[in-house]
Amino acid sequence: MARTLKIISLLLSYPTRELLQALPELRAALDADEAAGPAAKAALGALIDDLAGRDLYDAEERYVLLFDRTRTLSLHLFEHVHGESRDRGQAMVDLAAMYEADGFEIDARELPDYLPMFLEFLSTRPEAATRELLGQTLHIVSALRERLKTRGSIYAGAFLALEVIAGGKADRDAVAEILKVPEDDPDDLEALDAIWEEEAVTFAAGAGTGDCGPDRLRRQLRAADRPAPRPDTSGGF
Repeated sequence: MARTLKIISLLLSYPTRELLQALPELRAALDADEAAGPAAKAALGALIDDLAGRDLYDAEERYVLLFDRTRTLSLHLFEHVHGESRDRGQAMVDLAAMYEADGFEIDARELPDYLPMFLEFLSTRPEAATRELLGQTLHIVSALRERLKTRGSIYAGAFLALEVIAGGKADRDAVAEILKVPEDDPDDLEALDAIWEEEAVTFAAGAGTGDCGPDRLRRQLRAADRPAPRPDTSGGF
């Protein structure tokens, strides 16, 4: 399970050249993971094959349109349950404290609820704790899978694999509540910029400014001809 979670963490990270070059190793690691069931292996294998068949620019552009420019597909978990409320800041504090208590060092360039980082943390936990924590986010995971499936995105397979690993069913009402939020237009940069201007989530000193949070995202989205590379937060795997 831990190996598969690390693989999903990488596959949901920004597709750098290093990631694309490492896809054969990820495929081999996935095939060798006896803890990963056939459904999860098939879904993740299809995503690996898809990424392997794309050039870097194409993979980057698709990722940014999906996960950076589409707020309803944000990979920041608390975005989908707390939105702009004050509860989001406290949730960030609590999650960061949990990481620290377990000796997991987070990259200061990313918010604690960034899904690839959360999955990297889960990969270091005992199996029972991993299933419990993943189960607490299952309504978000399921809602994201539904949105991606509707778009015909191959990335839906990564979220399907997480549902399989969690080994439970998401609360239908909670999923429906998330899906009530209207889809946004990834090409409407002014609207997205206005959203980030209104939302200032603070959970630690300096959060949301500099190299972390909305300011960095806005700089990426205003890049001239192609998406700007994001920092690698995969934890070196």
